[in-house]
Amino acid sequence: MVTSRTVDARTGARVYFKCENLQRAGAFKFRGAYNALSALDAAQRARGVVAFSSGNHAQAVALAGQILNIPRIIVMPADSPEVKRAATTDYGAEIVLYDREKEDREAIGRRLSEERGLAVVPPYDHPDIIAGAGTAGHELLEEAGPLDLILTPCGGGGLVSGTALSAQYLSPACRVIGVEPQAGDDATRSFLTRTLQTVSNPQTVADGARTPSLGRLTFPIVLDRVADMLTVDDPALLRAMFFLWERLKLVVEPTGALAAAAVLEGLVDVRGLRVGIVLSGGNVDLSQVQLWRSIAWGSH
Repeated sequence: MVTSRTVDARTGARVYFKCENLQRAGAFKFRGAYNALSALDAAQRARGVVAFSSGNHAQAVALAGQILNIPRIIVMPADSPEVKRAATTDYGAEIVLYDREKEDREAIGRRLSEERGLAVVPPYDHPDIIAGAGTAGHELLEEAGPLDLILTPCGGGGLVSGTALSAQYLSPACRVIGVEPQAGDDATRSFLTRTLQTVSNPQTVADGARTPSLGRLTFPIVLDRVADMLTVDDPALLRAMFFLWERLKLVVEPTGALAAAAVLEGLVDVRGLRVGIVLSGGNVDLSQVQLWRSIAWGSH
């Protein structure tokens, strides 16, 4: 956990950053992946698992499987960041690439599961994944003490759901807010309409939040336990990311900076509050930095 007097002065709040960018495999996803794979029986461990992910869940399952000696196949989009594909390979997983414009990753995963007897380990819509993700909020509250507000990035809703469940028991007065990219606002629309909304392949730099919708498990948890949902556009998101790099010396990826952006851009009033912000990942594709700078400051 990291604090910053600069951030506190800028926001008028006492802010606590949970640095999942420093987690094993570079993101909070390792928590859920390790929890889910640990729960498999011996026979299923021997057969292996299949997961689908644009990057962070892929790396998490690959590393958890390496530690637990479980074979794993990861279905990844062909346009996923090279740094994430390379890490997934380095952790010993087999990668199956697909075209996200034309193919359905879940259908590919189901087919591989049926053909090879693999257990499917989804990126967010699974009880063990949600429970594992919730340990990030649990640790934040244990270290920071009771908080008024926690903000987390939101893609499929595993992190915000797990965080909300942890807050319910450890800091019942704490409000939890999910933040997603403006182009991929399905969870916010779902929250506001109380009807599950979808989005098709949203074009955003927050590649970890390009999910089509909340899940069968995460949607009701978000409706029941999450206080609000917000969106942040890509320029604001990238400005926050570069601020974290330059002022806090924390390498955070675009998706990982979503919650910080909502606070730093003043989209939520945090003055006088004790606030937790989850920095969900730090797997940065450095080849994109010049493009990101142009988007952030309007020359793109």
